[in-house]
Amino acid sequence: MGTKGKIIKCKAAIAWEANKPLSIEEVEVAPPKDHEVRIQIIATTLCHSDAHILHPQFEGGVFPVILGHEGAGIVESVGPGVTNFKPGILISAAINQQRKEATWTLLHMRQRRPLDVLMPKAKAPSRSMSQLWHNETLEDQLPKSTSRDPDIPLLSKVGRVGACIREYFFFRKVISCPSTFPFLYLFFPRNLKNPLSDQKLMEDGTSRFTCKGKAIYHFMGTSTFSQYTVVSDVNLAKLENDANLERVCLLGCGFSTGYGAVINNAKVTPGSTCAIFGLGGVGLSAVMGCKASGASRIIAIDINSEKLTKAKALGATDCLNPKDLDKPIQEVIVEMTSGGVDFAFECVGGAKIMRAALDSVTVGWGVCTIIGVNLNDNGLNVSAMELLMGRTLTGTSFGGWKSVTSVPKLAADYKNKKLDLDALVSHTLPFDKVNEAFDLMYQGKSIRTVLLF
Repeated sequence: MGTKGKIIKCKAAIAWEANKPLSIEEVEVAPPKDHEVRIQIIATTLCHSDAHILHPQFEGGVFPVILGHEGAGIVESVGPGVTNFKPGILISAAINQQRKEATWTLLHMRQRRPLDVLMPKAKAPSRSMSQLWHNETLEDQLPKSTSRDPDIPLLSKVGRVGACIREYFFFRKVISCPSTFPFLYLFFPRNLKNPLSDQKLMEDGTSRFTCKGKAIYHFMGTSTFSQYTVVSDVNLAKLENDANLERVCLLGCGFSTGYGAVINNAKVTPGSTCAIFGLGGVGLSAVMGCKASGASRIIAIDINSEKLTKAKALGATDCLNPKDLDKPIQEVIVEMTSGGVDFAFECVGGAKIMRAALDSVTVGWGVCTIIGVNLNDNGLNVSAMELLMGRTLTGTSFGGWKSVTSVPKLAADYKNKKLDLDALVSHTLPFDKVNEAFDLMYQGKSIRTVLLF
């Protein structure tokens, strides 16, 4: 008998409370609802983002919760409205969402209706693009509420460019991005402030997991520490039938973030100099990105000398352990490079390391990209003069990739041996040993541990 439309009982690792090991439990996974997909997870990995939730000092944690956000598997069934996936295909779950909808229209999801229905008093555009650019946005001309849909918020002001596009491409049109405007194929993360805590339920405000009669929270919209999970269709990327799920599961977060920060966000140029602070899965992926970009000098920094060896094998030209130095790491890098590197990537977190990374880039054009997160971080103080001297401080979300369209391309690059995901996998364990995988990570003995169901 098929399982479509039925509750599935399966194995999952539940965090019942902070600072405690995960518990392997039997959970009930409900069928997918509108625009949702139920997946049989084959392989998943863990990273420090999962550990942050378990830390007693993390204020945004909710319990009980099923963690995991890097996973790959097979579609078991799909909910109403899902058109891009069908049972049996291979997929990778990703922490970021990618939608086709126009984010400057409504926050009411997937409600595609004519603009004259939602905003019946709106007038046709009467001014040029340049006039709109220099004056008010279109919203200034719209009614403040509608009698037909009082629950649907009108737009917040998103800038004059958005107003121009809104007025010229969507006036009295269906509110979704048409295929004739491919540049409007948008990455839209539902206005997330903190992905670790803001995707704890599905979009209808309920959970698909139950254990011992109690609803269990989701994590980052994915919850891959369950043999079956339910994920929004905009969090999923379709894979080829021969994809290696034990490796492409890494594309759900860590690799994509580190590699993409170099390729997409910082845009490292051939012949440039780079410094990578922290050589976990994200940092080593950044090393790969710098090598692929043609950087002439790649300085890898970590307090674990074993990770320096791995970085060297992946393309680092110089390796530094701050414990072995008699002066601050940024001063050493500035001396080594006669003024600082062109690009620095901070992959650990914490104000002290962020400061070291920013101080390591050259004045005039140096770019420092923040990737790491530290729970005890009190923020980074940056003076205006530091930026006026030409340094750029920036960050990244999922490495600037669009999950639905980009992850399949990254998976193909791995298949064609353009990416070395194998180098990031230090351990492979059965899923029941998930707590052992956490111990390996805490002890600095692993890069990525793949867990198999």
